Amino acid sequence: MKSRKGFTLIELMVVVLIVGILAAVAIPLMRGRIDSAKWSEAKSAMGTVATALRAYASEKGTVVAADVGAADFPKLGVELTDLDGTYFTNEAYAMSAVSATNGVLNATITCTAANSTRATKPTAPAVMTLTIASGVATFSTSAD
Repeated sequence: MKSRKGFTLIELMVVVLIVGILAAVAIPLMRGRIDSAKWSEAKSAMGTVATALRAYASEKGTVVAADVGAADFPKLGVELTDLDGTYFTNEAYAMSAVSATNGVLNATITCTAANSTRATKPTAPAVMTLTIASGVATFSTSAD
């Protein structure tokens, strides 16, 4: 009797099953990493706006919300085209609750994915917020 070399049908089915399980686990994990990478563009742009706000507050000393609003990015030295990137457009960014006393800044800068006109915008989370309280900046996300 000759000995045959090769895999049986059962062995091949087990391998296909294992590859299927690995793909089912890995694909959602990778999708989250892609959106995370896209949001890094928003973090960078919001950091640019925060730096410009800090410089403006240092220069003026005291800033109230009436001095700087959502449409005042150019007043800070940040042109709207500077905020246009691969995944987000300038329409996605907004500022609110801006105030500064003795150069210490308080502000909220938000980036809303739905407001971006780019087809490649991320799907989750929906909103990223940079909150500056007493000069300390923190990022947060929400599904709103």
